[in-house]
Amino acid sequence: MWRTHLKILLSLLLPRQNRLRIEIEEALDMDFLKQKAEHEALDVPYLSKYILNMMTLLCAPVRDEAVQKLENVTDPVQLLRGIFQVLGLMKMDMVNYTIQSLQPHLQEHSIQYERAKFQELLDEQPSLLNHTTKWLTKAAADLTMPPPTCPDTPDSSSVAGPSPNEAANNPEPLSPSMVLSQGFLNLLLWDPENEEFPETLLMDRTRLQELESQLHQLTILASVLLVASSFSGSVLFGSPQFVDKLKRVTKSLMEDFNSRPEEAMLTVSEQVSQEIHQSLKNMGLAALSSDNTASLIGQLQNIAKKENCVRSVIDQRIHLFLKCCLVLGVQRSLLDLPGGLTLIEAELAELGQRFVNLTYHNQQVFGPYYTEILKTLTSPAQALETKVESL
Repeated sequence: MWRTHLKILLSLLLPRQNRLRIEIEEALDMDFLKQKAEHEALDVPYLSKYILNMMTLLCAPVRDEAVQKLENVTDPVQLLRGIFQVLGLMKMDMVNYTIQSLQPHLQEHSIQYERAKFQELLDEQPSLLNHTTKWLTKAAADLTMPPPTCPDTPDSSSVAGPSPNEAANNPEPLSPSMVLSQGFLNLLLWDPENEEFPETLLMDRTRLQELESQLHQLTILASVLLVASSFSGSVLFGSPQFVDKLKRVTKSLMEDFNSRPEEAMLTVSEQVSQEIHQSLKNMGLAALSSDNTASLIGQLQNIAKKENCVRSVIDQRIHLFLKCCLVLGVQRSLLDLPGGLTLIEAELAELGQRFVNLTYHNQQVFGPYYTEILKTLTSPAQALETKVESL
């Protein structure tokens, strides 16, 4: 028992804590304790108190309360059981701390390893960067063209207004970082039939497809919420509980959207309409008229169409948000969300962070190759920014 305590306590010490290591080994000398036990002179309360003092000294602040509670335990069996439990948690804390400490070194090693392996392949196949070059060339061309616009309609009027974030689309001198950001955004719209996927991102293709699917789901969800809010007003949508319930309902009914969009949106429209009707009734508010109900259901069903204006504008806004994430970081971008996206802020934060993390690591690995390619596409005086700020 005491030997186990000794091993765990010693495992919690840092390499430089030699004096404390010696002190603990002397205090918990197994041979000496064995002799004391044989002569029935072993002072268990003293040893327990000593171990608790060491635990207080070595534990992370989050474990202070647990150790303090053990000091009030008088039953020896319960005390030893509690000491074992807290020592186990402290050992796990140390493991996590060690992993976090090693993470920067492991990440740097991973970057160097991936780059070296890719260089080996490039030496054998000089044309290995052809698709990457086409990808960045298209991104540069996209930046020289005006962004698509959606004609004003009653459906989109509440999201089509100006937003400070639209500065990301203002004309400005083409820079390598802009081209690379546009290239990453284009990957979220990649045609599955197009086999010319950038060679530098092949290992990330599955993750990018998952992000694309998540983006698509958020586009539909935000579109549904926007249309619904235009009919039910600020009273219902000022209730976080109602918004969360509507999100859950919509998400659960969208599972078959990709295969049967019309059927899925028919079900969504009917259920959303019922939720709004019931919530208005519960709050003692006037119910929607039959004409408004029919219009609500019709507009929700139209979201199934790719050319639906609300859906198109929301999709553009989410892409704009992701572009800002690459430039400003996720947290700063959340402070200035484009219209129509505030109700999915939490979901956008998750999507944006995943996207930034993926692109950041990819730039760390393949930045030198991108630099050489972009020299031919942008001004030579401009340098590629290989680090994405993430707050």
